[in-house]
Amino acid sequence: MSTRAGIPCGTGPTLKQTTYSVIGHGRMGTALARALSVVPTSGRGSDGDGADAVLLCVPDAEIAAAAACVAPGRLVGHVSGATTLAPLAPHEAFSIHPLMTVPADGVASFAGARCAVAGSTPRALETAHDLARRLGMEAVEIDDDDRAAYHAAASIASNFLVTLEGAAERLLATTGAGRDLLVPLVRASVENWAALGAEHALTGPIARGDEATVALQREAVAERAPELLDLFDALAAATRDLAGAPGTADHRLAVG
Repeated sequence: MSTRAGIPCGTGPTLKQTTYSVIGHGRMGTALARALSVVPTSGRGSDGDGADAVLLCVPDAEIAAAAACVAPGRLVGHVSGATTLAPLAPHEAFSIHPLMTVPADGVASFAGARCAVAGSTPRALETAHDLARRLGMEAVEIDDDDRAAYHAAASIASNFLVTLEGAAERLLATTGAGRDLLVPLVRASVENWAALGAEHALTGPIARGDEATVALQREAVAERAPELLDLFDALAAATRDLAGAPGTADHRLAVG
């Protein structure tokens, strides 16, 4: 079922007969084409091969040019997270942004993933919901005005998390240990956050007010990985802010 702020939506008649054409053969385009049992075409000059709906899986900067090649009267969509529907004008437009990663070979399962959808008309919006259902995804409607904030949140949650774990891995490497030592901790932390939210899942020396330990940690970072010191300081400051949020101290997990 698709939702918007916890409210069921996109429950109108399913467009079961809609045919899709995928333009673009990068990772996402390849994965979506396979899932829809169609052959992806080049992102330059293709008009969608007569399909009811044309899905543009091209770089953000190429969306407008690719849309201009599609004959009028078709539904046209894109898979960008940050881009609004404006580059698809004057087509009846929709977008669907799967919140997932796709490996280099383009082999991926969309089932169970979340996605952001939008549409310029009720039919276009229902097309996005229909596509999400066909792929087994749960859809959430995100307005154009919210796209940049939505995509920034997704980048923090996914891309920045990988960057952060890379920093932890580099520092840990100075002790001779590998990242496998941290993997169970990272997984548990993410599961605690998913179940409890950030305020209630926070653990560690800052959460318990142990600034002496934080100072020792900072000295170690400065000595062994000085290039990470600004990042450590910024994260420590943000963690202090989180630790001071109402309710954090009362519900903190007793680990770390």
